Amino acid sequence: MTRSILAAALAAALVLGTAVACGGGDVGSSSRPPEGKVPETFSARFDTTKGPFVVTVNRSWAPKGADRFYNLVRNHFYDDQPIFRVLPGFVAQWGISGDPATAKKWENATIKDDPVKHTNDTGTITFATSGADSRTTQLFVNLAENSSLDSMGFSPFGTVTSGFSVFNELFSGYGEDASNSQPSIAQNGASWVHENFPKLDWIKTARLEQ
Repeated sequence: MTRSILAAALAAALVLGTAVACGGGDVGSSSRPPEGKVPETFSARFDTTKGPFVVTVNRSWAPKGADRFYNLVRNHFYDDQPIFRVLPGFVAQWGISGDPATAKKWENATIKDDPVKHTNDTGTITFATSGADSRTTQLFVNLAENSSLDSMGFSPFGTVTSGFSVFNELFSGYGEDASNSQPSIAQNGASWVHENFPKLDWIKTARLEQ
């Protein structure tokens, strides 16, 4: 299988995988517009089981996505979540709550699409999608140059500006097995993930940097 065909197949899986996109935190506070103006550029630090990385957001690339991300991180939305999809040379993906009740609340908390203004370069961060205007909470970092995703509507809103080497350390041995289990993750929560995919790495905390 050529790389272009493989990338298309993986992208299709990424799209389908977000049909159950959901996350942690309070759906009311995290889905409404941010209080005050979201900075045109800002950074967020993610601490993982393999170390920290920092994402720097450029709001002009995808303002709706940037605003959603700002709210989610501000509300500690991504704390204690598995990085359930790690495909070396493609993407690392997370954004499902470890609490089933919270996951259920986020099934339909969608935002409108942003036009793709920046390509899916290595290190860029992008919301996953299950079709038009369907972005909710799931994110992926591009682990390679994935410009084939641009025409599919995946709109990056920032890039990993430090700690990218962390992604080389994330456990990837489950392949697509954990990603294919997204409905079970959402329905059964963190304890189920620990029992069935004990080697997965986790987002421990995500915080806006001052």
